Amino acid sequence: MTVARGPPGRPSSGLLGCWRRRPALGFGAKVGIAIALGLSFAIIWTSVSPTSSSQQISTEHSSFAAEVAALPTASHNRTAAGGGGHAHRKPRPVPHSHKKRHPAPSGSHSHPHRSNATASPDAAAAKADHSEPAPVTDPEPKEKEPEQEQEQEPDMEMEPEQEAELPMPEQGGDNSGKAPAEEEEEKPPQLELEDEPSEGDGEDDDPEAAKRKAPSKERKLPPLFSPGVRYHWKLCGAKSGYHYIPCVDFDGDGSQRHHERSCPRSPVTCLVSLPKEYKQPAAWPERKDKVWYGNVGHPRLSNYVKGHSWLNHSDEYLMFPPDQWEFKGSARHYVESIDEMAPDIDWGKNIRIILDVGCKSAGFGIALLEKDVITLSLGLTNDQTDLAQVALERGIPATVGSLGSRRLPFPSGAFDAIHCGECNIPWHSNGGKLLLEINRILRPGGYFIISSKSADLESEEGISASMTALCWNAIAYNSDDVSEAGVKIFQRPASNEVYDLRAKKDPPFCKEEQNKASAWYTTHIKHCLHKAPVGIEERGSDWPEEWPKRLESFPEWLGDTQTRVASDHNHWKAVVEKSYLDGLGIDWSNIRNVMDMRAVFGGFAAALASKKVWVMNVVPVHAADTLPIIYERGLIGVYHDWCEPFSTYPRSYDLLHADHLFSRLKIRCKQPVSIVVEMDRILRPGGWAIIRDKLEILDPLETILKSLHWEIVMTFRKDKEGIMSVKKTTWRP
Repeated sequence: MTVARGPPGRPSSGLLGCWRRRPALGFGAKVGIAIALGLSFAIIWTSVSPTSSSQQISTEHSSFAAEVAALPTASHNRTAAGGGGHAHRKPRPVPHSHKKRHPAPSGSHSHPHRSNATASPDAAAAKADHSEPAPVTDPEPKEKEPEQEQEQEPDMEMEPEQEAELPMPEQGGDNSGKAPAEEEEEKPPQLELEDEPSEGDGEDDDPEAAKRKAPSKERKLPPLFSPGVRYHWKLCGAKSGYHYIPCVDFDGDGSQRHHERSCPRSPVTCLVSLPKEYKQPAAWPERKDKVWYGNVGHPRLSNYVKGHSWLNHSDEYLMFPPDQWEFKGSARHYVESIDEMAPDIDWGKNIRIILDVGCKSAGFGIALLEKDVITLSLGLTNDQTDLAQVALERGIPATVGSLGSRRLPFPSGAFDAIHCGECNIPWHSNGGKLLLEINRILRPGGYFIISSKSADLESEEGISASMTALCWNAIAYNSDDVSEAGVKIFQRPASNEVYDLRAKKDPPFCKEEQNKASAWYTTHIKHCLHKAPVGIEERGSDWPEEWPKRLESFPEWLGDTQTRVASDHNHWKAVVEKSYLDGLGIDWSNIRNVMDMRAVFGGFAAALASKKVWVMNVVPVHAADTLPIIYERGLIGVYHDWCEPFSTYPRSYDLLHADHLFSRLKIRCKQPVSIVVEMDRILRPGGWAIIRDKLEILDPLETILKSLHWEIVMTFRKDKEGIMSVKKTTWRP
C-alpha cells in the first residue's frame, strides 16, 4: 500500500484528512497547562506509589498471616474474609473451634527466605519483635477488616539480616546433589531481590541509581519448578525395593550397604514401591505394642524374629510384649536400676534428651517415655535387619547413621546422656576415635551408659583405658541379678581443670580452627579432644533448666537472640493451636511421627510438645546453625542438605511440615523436583504435608503433587503467599 506524504513537519493528508494550521498558544496558556499537568502527576504518584519497598512487602506478608489465621472450613472455592484471600477445600467436614472471635494482633510476617523472627500472639510482643501475627480460628467480619489492617501497618518491619548473626555450619565432601553454581550462591538475601517493588522507591529520577538497579533484573532467578512440564513417574529399580534408602543402599543390590553415607551422583527422581500388604498403622499408643508385619517385613527380619523373645510374629502382626526386651526382666526395671545407681540422673527433669546407639527393641526409649524423656534411637547402617524401621513404625524416634570415620549429624554438646545397651561397638578401637565423637556430642557433665550381658576382658580393659585418657569419671558399676547385665555409668567432665592433671596429654586438645560444631560431611574424626565451654556466654557452660521449664527458658548465652526465640515460640504456639489443629482437615489422632523440614528455633515442635507426637527438627546445612538452640530447649533434630535424600526408611513419617523450604533452595539443587520425590518416599500413605511458601512455588508444586496423585485437601492464598494441606495416597505408577 502506498501512502502519500505531505511537506516535512506536517501530517500527511492521506492519513488525517484535511489539516488546518491553528494559531499558536500564548505564554500564559502554556504556563497554565504545565502547572495543571504537574499537579495531576503529583496526585497520581502519591496515590499509586508505596511509602517504601520493605513496607509494601511487609504489608502483604502481614495480611497473609492474618488471613491464614482465619482458615475457612466451608466448601470448595470459598472466599475467606480478608479481601483477596482464597481457600479451597474438599467438601468434607472439619472440626471447627467455637471460641469467641478475636482480631488478629498486629505485626508482620518475616521474609519467606528468613522466617526466623516470628511473632507472639500478643500485640505488644508483635510490635517489639516485628514478626508474624498469631492466627485465629474464626474469620473476622469484612466490616472489621480495614480497622485490623490499620492496626498492623505501624508494625511492618522485616529483619532478614538477623539470621546471619548465627554461625553457619561448615560442610564439605560430596556435593553431588547440588547445582554447580551453589558455591557462589551462599548469600540468601540476594534471593529477596525479586520480591522488592521496582517502582515508587524514589530512585527513578536518579540515573546512577537506575544503573545500580539494572543488574538485579539480569540476576532474576528462574522459577524453581518449570511451569508446563508434565511428569511421568517410574518406580526405582533397586533390589531393596520398598525399603530403599538412596544414600545407604547400593543402587543395584539391596543386600549391600555403604559403610559411610554415600548418595547417588544423579538426583533420585524415581518412586519407591509400596508393600503389597501395606496397611495404615494403628493410633498411638496401640502402635507401640503391635505393627502390621507386611509394612516392615522381609526375610532377614523374619529370621531375626525367630531367635528373639522380645518380638513375636503373630498372624498379620509383629507383637512386642511389654515385659520383654534385650535383657531379662522389663525395660522399666532396667531404667529404675540406673536411677538407683546414679540418683543425679533424675529421669525427665535433669535428663531429657538421650541418644540410644544401636537400635534394637527400642524398649529403653519406650520405658523412658513414661518419664518425659525423649530417646533418639540411632540405627546403624550395617544393621540389615532394619530394626530402626520397626522402631519408626511403632512411633519411636529413630534415624539411620554410621559410626565410622565421619561425624554424626548432631551439634556438639547436644545429648544429656548416651546409652549403648548390648550394641557390640568396639569403642576402644582405632585409638578410641569413636569415643572422641561421643565426647563431642555429649553435654559437659552428661552421662554415658554402657551395658552388656557378657563381659569381654579385652574390651573392658580397652574401654577403661580410653575413658581414663578422656578423663571421664566412672561413677557407678552394677551387675543386675534380674537383667543379668553389667551396667557401667561414666560422666564427662563439666570443666577443663581435670585435663591439666593428665600425665600424658593424649589425646591432645583440638586446635581452634577444628570447629567442634561442624557436623555435615566433614573430614574424618580427628584424634583430639574438644575443651568444655567455660564462659557464661558460651553454650554448655551451665546445665539447662529442668523439664518442662527448659522448653520456655532462654539462657543468657543466647544474647539478643533470646527475644527472637521467645517470639518464635509464641508465634508457632498460636498457629498450631488456632489454625493447624482445627483448620487444615488433619486427623491428628493418627499422627505420631512428625518432621519439621526447615526448623529454625524449634517453635513448631515446642507447640506440639504437649501432644502425643514427636518432632524431628531438620536444620538445613545452608541455613543459620540453630540446631544447638533446639537441643538446649529439650527437643531433637539433625542437620541435613535437602539436595540429597534423608537418612531414614521409606514411610517413616506421618506428617511433614515445610515452612518456606522450597523458596530457600533456589539454584542449590540440580533437580528441585527430587525434594518432592523425597517427601513422597519418607511420608507414609495416608500421611499429611503442610506446605507454606510463595505462590510462584506453590502453584507449580500443586501440579507436581497432583501428578503423584496426592489429595489437595486445602489451599489458601493471599497476595504472593500461600499454604497447602495435602495428603499422600497409595498410588504407585
